[in-house]
Amino acid sequence: MASRTRRHGAARSARGGFRRRLPLRLLLPLLVLVALAAMLMLRGYVHSEILADHRVQPPAATDKVPEKILEGGPVIDVRGGRTEGLSVPDHRLVLTFDDGPDPTWTPRVLDVLKKHDAHAVFFVTGTMASRYPDLVKRMVDEGHEVGLHTFNHPDLSFQSTKRIDWELSQNQLAITGAAGVRTSLFRPPYSSFADAMDNKSWPVTEYIGSRGYITVVNNTDSEDWKKPGVREIIRRATPHGGKGAIVLMHDSGGDRHQTVQALDEFLPGLKEKGYEFDNLTEALDAPSAMTPVTGAELWKGKAWVFLVQASEKITDVLVVGLAVIGTLVIGRFGLMLLLSGVHARRVRRKRFSWGRTVTEPVTVLVPAYNEAKCIENTVRSLVASDHPVEVIVIDDGSTDGTARIVEGLGLPGVRVIRQLNAGKPAALNRGLANARHDIIVMMDGDTVFEPSTVRELVQPFGDPKVGAVAGNAKVGNKDSLIGAWQHIEYVMGFNLDRRMYDVLGCMPTIPGAVGAFRRSALEPIGGMSDDTLAEDTDVTMALHRAGWRVVYAENARAWTEAPETVQQLWSQRYRWSYGTMQAIWKHRRAVIEKGHSGRFGRVGLPFVSLFMVLAPLLAPLIDVFLLYGIVFGPTEKTVVAWLGVLAIQAVCAAYAFSLDRERMTHLISLPLQQILYRQLMYVVLLQSWITALTGGRLRWQKLRRTGVVEAPGGSVPRQRSRSSDDRRPVA
Repeated sequence: MASRTRRHGAARSARGGFRRRLPLRLLLPLLVLVALAAMLMLRGYVHSEILADHRVQPPAATDKVPEKILEGGPVIDVRGGRTEGLSVPDHRLVLTFDDGPDPTWTPRVLDVLKKHDAHAVFFVTGTMASRYPDLVKRMVDEGHEVGLHTFNHPDLSFQSTKRIDWELSQNQLAITGAAGVRTSLFRPPYSSFADAMDNKSWPVTEYIGSRGYITVVNNTDSEDWKKPGVREIIRRATPHGGKGAIVLMHDSGGDRHQTVQALDEFLPGLKEKGYEFDNLTEALDAPSAMTPVTGAELWKGKAWVFLVQASEKITDVLVVGLAVIGTLVIGRFGLMLLLSGVHARRVRRKRFSWGRTVTEPVTVLVPAYNEAKCIENTVRSLVASDHPVEVIVIDDGSTDGTARIVEGLGLPGVRVIRQLNAGKPAALNRGLANARHDIIVMMDGDTVFEPSTVRELVQPFGDPKVGAVAGNAKVGNKDSLIGAWQHIEYVMGFNLDRRMYDVLGCMPTIPGAVGAFRRSALEPIGGMSDDTLAEDTDVTMALHRAGWRVVYAENARAWTEAPETVQQLWSQRYRWSYGTMQAIWKHRRAVIEKGHSGRFGRVGLPFVSLFMVLAPLLAPLIDVFLLYGIVFGPTEKTVVAWLGVLAIQAVCAAYAFSLDRERMTHLISLPLQQILYRQLMYVVLLQSWITALTGGRLRWQKLRRTGVVEAPGGSVPRQRSRSSDDRRPVA
């Protein structure tokens, strides 16, 4: 039946009627990453960090500009074949404000205008209008006119007609989304008086007119951007002889407190002289320049504003997250350096002792499922131990002859127990039930011990308060790039962490590759549980809650075969991270318990949650902002900041390698590890979160082994040469 099903499925696949769908657990992280990238790009766009052009055209000849424009008024109308420059009537002033709206100064300007019952024209940029739409709406609601000042504030004389259209349409879109109106007023960036029009800017003005816009320059410049003082701003903004004028001011682009103060004195002073402060169309007795927008265009504008607001808020959250992760990373590294040093000094003192010397035999449990390529190395390394051991290999339904290989070795003190496939926790419990000794060592079937490992691992049991001991797991196959990255992670991330947790008294995990337990500690808690996929973390937390002390033995070294492909690494870390979440949730009540359990719950669980779940999830923000800063600036500060973080990590890594007496040459790949490896771990953790939140179930996944880690001939194991069949390339 199964064969027919497979053939039927293959036939459907061959016909093209069967497509593999991307699993939801992969699709959701991908969509999250794409959405965040899009939000950051949008944020860069509306902050003029993308597609911005800050060039300014030098003055040019004026021979191609009509005389009536050069000698005319500041309102230039070239629509429908017209060529005229209009002026504001006497005793009428049109106040214009450029470059806003600004969240600090525009409200103050509006307050002063409202106080003195005056109207004005605000030439807003699309970037600022998109970010602060409420201020644009307030301008319109209070009777002011708004005009276009382009989206990104480029000098349009450098731009193509396509770019000009884009600047106008995007600026208009922002105003529509903010206030529901469309405007026909336009002021070019870097503009001045009408007589400053030249052969470079005039063609742009003609093209703008052909698109239905009136170009508004000025004939009275307050030069408030120079901050010359309140008196000087008022003097420069006041026209002579009662003439009308279009006055240029700014409500954005820097500190505008002088502009606000000058405006508060300027308005009542000139009103006493008979001046009126109108918007432009009121001053010219012309129809309003703004028309309401309805239908699809209105909703398009609202959607644009919504997306910009979302990008701003998301970016703000990311910045906060970056600050949090920066604090966590630096704090964690500082704490690791301090406490790991304390641990090393304590256990390396000449007279340091755990208590009595442990010499009695111990039982070593080796759960094995299809470990034919590794099991011989594993068992031989145990038999070579300088401490008396009983070795029990629990064959968990292997189909590759694992049990036969062990039996065929005929090694003394080695027993094989066979069972139907039931999983690692069940295999360990089966071995525990058949163990002859009170101290139980557990290891993986792909791991090898040094001759001194068991002896070093069990010495802490000289302290009757110690219920379990974590050994020093190391990567045996570190000659590939992905192996070197894991080697750095094991030495720096795991073992340095274990020193810190040992000092804090809240060791979260006894590694499955090398750990030891008291039988009297395991049996009351029910042995190894299959409630989670991280049975080693689960049992460690259970021991803490039962009041036992868990410590780290740095010299109990075990060499394990780490995953050799990205796919295998993904499977392993996915299970680890998801299992850790399950264990944290299972033991959450420790937070409110008393005694040793409560201490672990209020110290250990927050540390594990923070450093093993939350921090890795936020860590890629460092790289996201690195890329963002390099592409959109400030590049130098961004690179320096990232190099600073990398330097801190390098110091910690070098210190960890020094403590473990490892060669520093492997740290050459640390920068690349931080860029690439962390992203993989981030996606794995995000996938674990999604699995947990969606109520998904994850099954055990057997990694493909090559058996490259051999029993050590000295302090460090040798590695066999591999055949092409044993080694897959890093994918």
